[in-house]
Amino acid sequence: MTSKALIKSYYESDLANDETLIDKFYHKDCVIHWNSSRGYTKMNFSGITAFFKSVRESYNNLRFEITHLLEEDDVVTSRHTLYANTIESQGEEMPIAHYICIHHIIDNQIHRTFEISQPADTDSLDSGAYSKINI
Repeated sequence: MTSKALIKSYYESDLANDETLIDKFYHKDCVIHWNSSRGYTKMNFSGITAFFKSVRESYNNLRFEITHLLEEDDVVTSRHTLYANTIESQGEEMPIAHYICIHHIIDNQIHRTFEISQPADTDSLDSGAYSKINI
């Protein structure tokens, strides 16, 4: 599987409900460097596992709408919007955040990720800048 195919498969998987996906997609020595509107967060494998456990407790579904997916060697850059259904919303999907991520792949797993996110808002979504393109 190419690095790009791996990341596409990751974003198309059921991260909100399948706890086995962390072992499938993340290298045991992985590190995520995440800059968000709340500041900087660094997570290793156990931190990522705990993060997605919390996600599974809050969300019924996650959906990533990818606008860009670029590959060079074992590095994949993605630009996407995250949508979710909370347990409380009972089916109403809402946009959560926009992301740009740089994933470094080793042994067909995510080894390093550098990501930047910002909350999704109506202005950015209505602008058309986050419209899905064919990948």
